[in-house]
Amino acid sequence: MVKGYWVPVLHSHLPFVKHPKYENFLEEHWLFEAITECYIPLLKRLKKLEDDGIDFKLTTSVTPPLAEMLSDEHLMGKYRKYLDTHIELGDKEIERTINDEHFHSIANFYKETFIEIKEFFEGFLDGNVLNGYKHFYYNGSLEVITCGATHGYLPILSVNEHAVRTQIDIAVKAHKKHFGKHPNGIWLPECAYYDGLDKILNEKGIKFFIVDSHALTYGRPTSLNGVYSPTYTPNAVAAFGRDSQSSKQVWSSKEGYPGDFNYRDFYRDIGYDLDFDYIKPYINPDGIRVFTGFKYHKITGTTDYKEVYNPWVALEKTKEHAKDFHCHREQQFDHLSKLMDRTPMVVSPYDAELFGHWWFEGPEFLSNMFREIDKNKTIKAVTPMEYLNMYPKNQIVNPNPSSWGDKGYYDVWLNEGNDWIYRHLHEMADVMEAKAKEYFHTSDENISRVLTQMLRELLLAQSSDWAFLMTTATATEYSEKRTKEHISNFNELLGMINSNNIDFEKVNSLENKNSIFDFIDFRIFITS
Repeated sequence: MVKGYWVPVLHSHLPFVKHPKYENFLEEHWLFEAITECYIPLLKRLKKLEDDGIDFKLTTSVTPPLAEMLSDEHLMGKYRKYLDTHIELGDKEIERTINDEHFHSIANFYKETFIEIKEFFEGFLDGNVLNGYKHFYYNGSLEVITCGATHGYLPILSVNEHAVRTQIDIAVKAHKKHFGKHPNGIWLPECAYYDGLDKILNEKGIKFFIVDSHALTYGRPTSLNGVYSPTYTPNAVAAFGRDSQSSKQVWSSKEGYPGDFNYRDFYRDIGYDLDFDYIKPYINPDGIRVFTGFKYHKITGTTDYKEVYNPWVALEKTKEHAKDFHCHREQQFDHLSKLMDRTPMVVSPYDAELFGHWWFEGPEFLSNMFREIDKNKTIKAVTPMEYLNMYPKNQIVNPNPSSWGDKGYYDVWLNEGNDWIYRHLHEMADVMEAKAKEYFHTSDENISRVLTQMLRELLLAQSSDWAFLMTTATATEYSEKRTKEHISNFNELLGMINSNNIDFEKVNSLENKNSIFDFIDFRIFITS
């Protein structure tokens, strides 16, 4: 008998980063690391589950910027070089550690890992990671959902409704372009909700979204079942709330599984540990030390003292933790079932990058959890749509404005360190609206090109990633530069329109570099 339904949800997202003029650009490695450490390891394990006849159900967003990058030939060409460089580094590490009884076997482990990643990328994925998602999406074991077009923080953009509508409309169109289906659900950027957003989601055919727990517990009225069943918004879109217990067990580096002392230490990497002249060819050409993925130490404890990492012991640990997670969910469902008139569900949303990047063993843990479910039969993993189909009648709740960021509201994306962004974004949206109306019926293809690129620059400037990174003081300089760059590009293009003097070399350059959404037309800003 099934005690409860587990709804695991991953959020797969990176901001659009592309620098064609540079052979090696530091921030492009965000994508290459995520493919190598998160996306492919996850897809490899899903394929192994399929091959072993293990039933699984998983929901993941693949955001429009990520999908655009994963299908970009220029970036994937660079990714192939990234893999070859790391395999070459593996050869050097095997030679360097040949007489080291501690590190030699791990050097071999990493080299084989990179080789397997490359083989899977060129083989099963046929050079496109999206092929893996589509494979499981179409066989029904994976629900792929969308996000905002460029992960714009919708509550703050909502002063111009066209800005929000465009973010959602382009997101739906991008999903159809890359996956051939209309998305059932959306991961709202930063899980940020505001009153009235559900009306736009409903109009765009979105059936469900994910929110943090306090969006429902502080909703109007309060959700009677808390986060353990979905609720409908006034405009008939289902809201699924995050369960804090299951999130904390996996998310927390201090109290959760990723902090186990046997797991790999993220910060100890040969990119920082080894002699500069030796490692120089494998770090940033400017001499900036970066993570290489070759990490030879385990967490060990809370001090700087680190012991040698044993990947085989760590992988066994994931089995223990999967059993523990399964046991906790059984206990949770036993308790909840006494309080509810239906079989309860637990929604566990996580950043996909936790699994493999921050927590190297995370994909193996997730795979082992599905194996535990298959073995015990007391819990069933389902997608949000499957649960809605089982229980189509739900309470109507107007979710409380909220996010899943620190403190639960909008502070992370609107504070004294980044508030300067929004006067520009709001003004740009108003200008875009005015120009879209003014030139709506133009037959001049050059004017249309410039206005469409203006829209791309606006969308890229709206990315919530830049405000987030400014708040966390991570890649602050790059985030500020990117924001100012898109604002400047927008205004330069606007000047071309106003002066009727188009700089085609500049337009070509921007279309090549900021090439996101080749299917859009500027008119979408007022027709969406």
